[in-house]
Amino acid sequence: MSTILAWETSCDETAVAIMRGDELLASEVASQTALHERYGGVVPEVASRNHLLHAPRLLRSALKSAGISLADVDCFAATLGPGLATSLMIGTSIAKGLAIALRKPYLAINHLEGHLLSPFFGLAGAIESNVSLLVSGGHTLLVKVSDVNAYQVLGRTLDDAAGEAFDKVAKMLGLTYPGGPEIERRARVGNPRRFEFPRSMLDSGDHNFSFSGLKTAVRYLLAKLSEEERRREGTIGDVCASFQRVAIDVLVRKTITAAKASHVELVTLSGGVSCNTELGTQLSAACEHAGLRFRAAPKFLATDNAAMIAFTASLRSERGLVSGVTEEINPNLALV
Repeated sequence: MSTILAWETSCDETAVAIMRGDELLASEVASQTALHERYGGVVPEVASRNHLLHAPRLLRSALKSAGISLADVDCFAATLGPGLATSLMIGTSIAKGLAIALRKPYLAINHLEGHLLSPFFGLAGAIESNVSLLVSGGHTLLVKVSDVNAYQVLGRTLDDAAGEAFDKVAKMLGLTYPGGPEIERRARVGNPRRFEFPRSMLDSGDHNFSFSGLKTAVRYLLAKLSEEERRREGTIGDVCASFQRVAIDVLVRKTITAAKASHVELVTLSGGVSCNTELGTQLSAACEHAGLRFRAAPKFLATDNAAMIAFTASLRSERGLVSGVTEEINPNLALV
């Protein structure tokens, strides 16, 4: 069994993980959320600087938790994209340097593939044909997965990603960063039917998404409300609940349609927005009603982490899918 040490530094989370076969020996993550909260979003220079600060400590901690030394590592891996260029360079440079120094293989991993395969984590490398909803702050994709490195993008957002829309609506409402979890929290006590927002592209005849119109509809609504009404806690909760209901409805209905059209029996869910409990609940229920099975990525793999990168590296290595230290980062890397 190969021991793989992987880095994930695509945005503002510094993460390192170690896997041996199907066993996760260590997974360390240093979050920078508190640092970027004051800016209302991720500042690339701040992110890369803090990756450099966190990396040595996380590496020592991961090796200690795994009970191994660097000499015991058989392969090094890192995210090569998509993401922030200055952040991606940190993880890939460390992984490449270690691989060269120890004369071990290096694997460059697509961050999106890491999310896409995360629902199968711990299942001994078996990837079952499925339609996957990958939904995060930067991406909203519907993908037919046949096996590792065998993907067909069925649909994608044509403008804002779902997670991006959540964050932007939260900012309009004056909520804290990151906005997605805050909208979900407020929505729990709000009336999801008080305000009616548009379900863009729901009947478009394809599997693509659009969330910019939904975001704009919220902006127009807030402009019509009085200052006093906008400040009421009840109103904020109602806007959050109404917005979330429509966004989730579109995601769920489009996913079920794509799964039926693709003739698969399994639907999977991954990415940061998969942490939204209501999304998981509604998609699971819709799958059951449609006669489909449902599997979501474990919560600890939903947000950015290196365990999913190590897992993907392991699967690619088993199938002879190799890369090299000459492979450069690609901030705009696509899935296929």
